[in-house]
Amino acid sequence: MPAITPHIQGLHAYTPGLQPQSSGWIKLNTNENPYPPSPKVHSAILAELGTDATSLRLYPEPISRQLRATVASLNGLKESQVFFGNGSDEVLKYLVWAYTDGTLKAAMLDPSYSLYPVLTGIKNSSIIQVPLSRSMELPVDKLINSGANLILITQPNAPTGVAFPLNDLRALVAKTQSLVVIDEAYSAFADETAVPLLAEFDNVCITRTFSKSHSLAGLRIGYVMGCHKIMDTLDRVRDAYNLDRIAQAAALAALEDSHYFLDTIQKIKTTRDDFRSAIEKLGWFIFPSKANFVFVEPRNSKGENNASVAQAFYHYLESKKILVRYFGNNPFTSAGLRITIGLPHEMNLVVKTFAEANI
Repeated sequence: MPAITPHIQGLHAYTPGLQPQSSGWIKLNTNENPYPPSPKVHSAILAELGTDATSLRLYPEPISRQLRATVASLNGLKESQVFFGNGSDEVLKYLVWAYTDGTLKAAMLDPSYSLYPVLTGIKNSSIIQVPLSRSMELPVDKLINSGANLILITQPNAPTGVAFPLNDLRALVAKTQSLVVIDEAYSAFADETAVPLLAEFDNVCITRTFSKSHSLAGLRIGYVMGCHKIMDTLDRVRDAYNLDRIAQAAALAALEDSHYFLDTIQKIKTTRDDFRSAIEKLGWFIFPSKANFVFVEPRNSKGENNASVAQAFYHYLESKKILVRYFGNNPFTSAGLRITIGLPHEMNLVVKTFAEANI
C-alpha cells in the first residue's frame, strides 16, 4: 500500500449525528428544518431539469453569479463581497486553506462546531481552543491573545444556542488584525446579525447555510460575505463548478420566497420558546437559545444532573425512537443533550417522554 501523509493518518474524521435507515424515528439530532422547502423550490428544480434533464449535460454557472448578486442585494453589499460554496462547510474549508498553515494558527471557542479542528487537521495547521464559561460571555481578550491568524466564532453558539451580543463581536473584530469568521449557520433564528460589521471592518466575514433556514440540507448550499479581497482569495482556491445547477436553481427560488421563509422561521422560534418553557417547568436547566435547537441538562428522580444522567436520558429517548445529540467528550457538554426543534407535536412528545422517564 502507498504511504499516507502522517498528519492525515492520525486525523479523526468529523462525526455527524446518527442517520436512521428505518422509519418511525423522530429525528432531532442534526438541526434540520422540520418543514419542507418552499413550493417554489420544487417548481424551480423541475424547471431546471426540464422534460428530459438535458440541462444536466452542461456545467453550471462557474461562480453562481446570480446567487451572489441576489445575496448581495438582500444584504446591502456588492456582488464582489459574496462567495458561494457546496455548503458552508466547504466555505469554511477554503477559509482554513487560505488563512492557516504550519505557522498561521486558527482559534475557536470551546465548545463549538467540532468540524473546525477537522478542517485544520486536514491542512496540518494548529487550532487553539479557547474555553467558554457557563456565563457564555465572549472571551474577547483570550481570543485576541491566542495569536491566531483565523478566529472562528459560531453565532449563535453551537451546541448551546446562546447568541453573543453584537457589540462584543464588534469589540473582537476592532481589537485584532486577525480574520474573524462569524459562522451564522443559525442566525435566521436569532434576533440580530453581524452583517453591520461588514461596513465597518475588512477583517471579518460571515458564513451562512441554506441547510437550516431554508430546508435545503440535502442540496449543500452555503455562502460567505466579506470584503472583496477575502472573496478574491477564496476564488483562487475554489473548486471549479463547485455549486451544481440544481442547487443554484433551488437556492434562488428559496431566496425569492421570503414570505414562506419568514413564516417557517417564526414557527420554529415559537416552538423553541414553548419547548424551553416546558423544560423549565420540569425544573431542568436550559440555555436561552437563539438557534433552531436547545441545550438541556436533565435531572433524574434524585435531582442529580451529571454525565451519567444525560447518557441515561439519551438512551431512554433512543429506546422511544427519538434521536437527540449527546456530546460526552467535553466536560462543558457532558451533562446535557442538544435537541433540534422539530414540529410542535414532536416537541410535546419529547417533554412527555422526559416527564415519564423513570431515571
